[in-house]
Amino acid sequence: MTNITSREIRLASRPSGLPTAANFVLAQTELATLQDGQVLVRNLFMSVDPYMRGRMNAGKSYVPPFEVGHALEGGAVGEVIGSRAKEFKPGDVVTSAFGWREYFIASPKELHGVSREFQPLSVYLGALGMTGMTAWAGLKSVEVNAGDILFVSGAAGAVGSMVGQLAKLRGCSVIGSAGSAEKVQFLLEECGFDNAFNYKAGPAREHLELEAPEGIDIYFDNVGGEMLEAALSALRPHGRIIVCGGISGYNEAKPRPGPSNLFNVVTKRLTMKGIMVFDWLDRQAEFEKEVGGYFKAGQVKHKETVVEGIERAADAFIGLFQGRNVGKMVVKLA
Repeated sequence: MTNITSREIRLASRPSGLPTAANFVLAQTELATLQDGQVLVRNLFMSVDPYMRGRMNAGKSYVPPFEVGHALEGGAVGEVIGSRAKEFKPGDVVTSAFGWREYFIASPKELHGVSREFQPLSVYLGALGMTGMTAWAGLKSVEVNAGDILFVSGAAGAVGSMVGQLAKLRGCSVIGSAGSAEKVQFLLEECGFDNAFNYKAGPAREHLELEAPEGIDIYFDNVGGEMLEAALSALRPHGRIIVCGGISGYNEAKPRPGPSNLFNVVTKRLTMKGIMVFDWLDRQAEFEKEVGGYFKAGQVKHKETVVEGIERAADAFIGLFQGRNVGKMVVKLA
């Protein structure tokens, strides 16, 4: 097979605050010749996710930092176009962590085969991918009962919109916060939320007092900061907090002080649980069977914002922090 030239996005410099286009560079690389036991994949879609911002900083974290001058990494779904491994054949669809590039070579253990049954294939980066699994795992990590009132921040994003839909299937009443009237409408009309509010239209604490005057039972946190503080006030005794992310502070030079009312965890006997989807990968088949069934039956919807072309991948990533996505943000590569 003739060697393939692939375009990829590399980290040009470490961002300070909100990333800019200058922090990224589009480069070309020639792939090596395919060897025995290797698979050649053409990416069809790649994911951009808020957690990637932390990997752009130097220093040790829960995942290794991206290296300046090297291609970035992230979720992707692609098609096998060449294989010298028995596990995959040309035409197979796979997911991987080799996003931010058009083509790549990998070993079978670095790939996860998926079915063409579910369309669009980008659903494997959203509702049936790591963001959907994050929502599913978060709700599995604490006690969730029918009749509970659940509040989710960042509700119109990839994780938040799935949290609300899955919680509704469990019999919860769901409240979501989002950053525009359009996103609020999406939550109410497409995701089936019971209530939703635009956090830019007034303090979250006041919105929660209006939407849930008797309090909430569960808070799924994608935002942190003021939203967490509002939820700590609204939670009833023995409430549960699922901490998934803190996008409000990802671009700040130094961490903000914690919520002023954090002692509510003590006085209300709250449970606060951090969630990392990587800890749940041994249950991926269980997730795919359950949520895949919901998706096939039309019980959950996959919403995405699609940007076309690898040359626009950095702009799509930056757009996550500017509220430019409804649902999952993906980049179409082929």
